[in-house]
Amino acid sequence: MIAPRIEIDLGKVEQNTRSLVDRLGSRGIQVTGVTKATLGSPDVARAMLRGGVTRLGDSRVDNLEALKEAGIRAPMMLLRAPDPAWADRAVAVAQSSLVSDLDVAYALSAAAGKRGSDHGIVLMVELGDLREGVLASDVLNLARIISRTRHLKLAGIGTNLACRSGVIPGDDQMQELSGIAGLLSGKLGIPDLMVTGGNSANLNWALGRGQVGRVNDLRLGEAILLGADPLTRTPIEGLHSDAFIVVGAVIESIEKPSSSWGTAGHPALGAVTTPRERGTIIQTIVSLGEQDVDARGLVPPAGITVLAASSDHLVLETPARMVAGTEIRFGVDYSCLLRAMTSPFVAERVIAAIPAERPTSKR
Repeated sequence: MIAPRIEIDLGKVEQNTRSLVDRLGSRGIQVTGVTKATLGSPDVARAMLRGGVTRLGDSRVDNLEALKEAGIRAPMMLLRAPDPAWADRAVAVAQSSLVSDLDVAYALSAAAGKRGSDHGIVLMVELGDLREGVLASDVLNLARIISRTRHLKLAGIGTNLACRSGVIPGDDQMQELSGIAGLLSGKLGIPDLMVTGGNSANLNWALGRGQVGRVNDLRLGEAILLGADPLTRTPIEGLHSDAFIVVGAVIESIEKPSSSWGTAGHPALGAVTTPRERGTIIQTIVSLGEQDVDARGLVPPAGITVLAASSDHLVLETPARMVAGTEIRFGVDYSCLLRAMTSPFVAERVIAAIPAERPTSKR
């Protein structure tokens, strides 16, 4: 079988989706299933839809186009505001976009007008993480302008936390967002605003005991795909954390000194490192590299240690020599998944399309 490859268990993706949709649904929160880490995979998108997501979201127009070309007709949201030059393509494939700049909104208005349609705008609000979003003091004015612009509909407001600065979503930010939503509903007469409170990092807050206010949507990717909490990098109880597995093949396995020798300069990637002298070890090389995955996000099997990675080689320490061609299976984190799915050198293999059983053990 071809390696390197990524194996995708669609049944586990579907089960994770359904579990989160059910849990959040009891709190009055819908789920937008985010496909961006899978390069807009139609198989993954369909698993999310079977699991009950309300719509699909992706940050790339190309990925949404791939979903549409695959015959998927679910509502789609563009999660990264498009360059105005991409506005025509954006409105052709997405019903709504997350926007924080009026010039982008005007470009979307013009593009929607050409199609004789309206485009939904979710106005993003800055609540401290310093990625995208307008300041809270400017929201009402901009929302009023958007709501009065031809071919635009103010579909909602949203925010994003934890992605740039690691700011943890909590009651303070969500109450502020809810307050802004209430203000807009009252001033503009829009009672049914979408209030999308954030991403997978919001789950601890959303599933806690506090009030969720007007927040009625979360944009979930990592939690569905990997069953993990982005804030702690730990598995979420009741979810599968192995829906995606990266498989690499051994191409060398030799007993070698543990420490390099000779005068050291800068290696091909990263900073100079000096391995600790530990005598001889079994050094095993796998046909995976930084062109294929983020090696820091690989989780090797028990007893195997990742020592280093170059662009094309993954260097491991293994308990014993391994025959060339032997496959080694790795768990992945979000960064590793993202790179593996977008690398042209990593093959994909869908290994299940039937819902998996819910995990029984507490993780």
